[in-house]
Amino acid sequence: MTFSKWGTAAIALGLIPFALPAQAAGGKTLDAVKARGVLQCTGHDGSYLGFAEVDDKGKWKGMDIDLCRAMATAVFGDPEKLKIVPISWAQRWPSLQSGEVDIIIKASGGTLSRNTDLGLQFSSSYYLGTTKVMAHKELNLKSLKDANGGTICIPAGTSQEQQVAAYTQKLGIKLEPVLIEKTEELEQAYFSKRCDLYAQWGPTLAIARVAKGKVEDHVILPDVLAVEPEVMIMRQGDDNWVNIANWMLTTLIFAEQEGITSKNVDEIKAKPTSPQVAKFLGVAPGMGKGLGLSDDWAYNVIKKVGNYGEIFDRDMGKDSPYKMDRDLTNLWNNGGVLFPLVID
Repeated sequence: MTFSKWGTAAIALGLIPFALPAQAAGGKTLDAVKARGVLQCTGHDGSYLGFAEVDDKGKWKGMDIDLCRAMATAVFGDPEKLKIVPISWAQRWPSLQSGEVDIIIKASGGTLSRNTDLGLQFSSSYYLGTTKVMAHKELNLKSLKDANGGTICIPAGTSQEQQVAAYTQKLGIKLEPVLIEKTEELEQAYFSKRCDLYAQWGPTLAIARVAKGKVEDHVILPDVLAVEPEVMIMRQGDDNWVNIANWMLTTLIFAEQEGITSKNVDEIKAKPTSPQVAKFLGVAPGMGKGLGLSDDWAYNVIKKVGNYGEIFDRDMGKDSPYKMDRDLTNLWNNGGVLFPLVID
């Protein structure tokens, strides 16, 4: 199944929320975070390689973690003013609704029921991935239709459950689901051959094969069960907080588009290349007031966390063990669908 660049871009565009203008003083979530002195951002309850994992020094790393760090930097100017709260997939929404966390950044998709039934609100998409299925090569499957009657490992409490059910019904086949919440246990079940198949987000499957050192023993089937834009998720009723998340993401993408990196940001700030860049880096006023942030918040984010490309490269791309291609999650002018909102 193929997607045209602009067709997929339309999907991404369709999920961009346009919130009401923020009050200059900021919203209630921002005020609460500032008063607490630390951002509480959801973490994964185990390794989700490339997105959230713990290094050999006991520190969290990954794309989702770096987005949490970028949010903390936007608010405080310091990526360390952050508490990663390990939460299971099923407990994401209760933890957000109860105020245990301020924002969910956990490879989560924006769905109608999460919006209308659970009262959640979404940012723009920060990663566009597909749901796919991996199979043991020895089964000699050409597509999912050949797997009728088999067993399939699925992460419990995620949208993949519904996606597998809908897709298998469409194909007219039956699969026995094995639902496991923790990623490590799910992968153990598949790689130990408890399951014939493993349904997951495409990037997770690709990373799992590499991490296990068994690329040749497993095949990712050509079926695309769904395209899911991953979003940052917040409680409804605080448009200012949603605006901050969206402009934080735009900051990362805009900086990459303009060639502004953590290494050259000071040089460009000293001699901005345009009025837009001057405002972006806090040389000219206006970047922070309407959000309740300082005017140099975007500069701090790029200086201390990096632009989108830097984050991707170190967490999942060429500077990581996984060497993943950016594919659709690339800039609009480089074959992908990512684009910044307009800084004027």
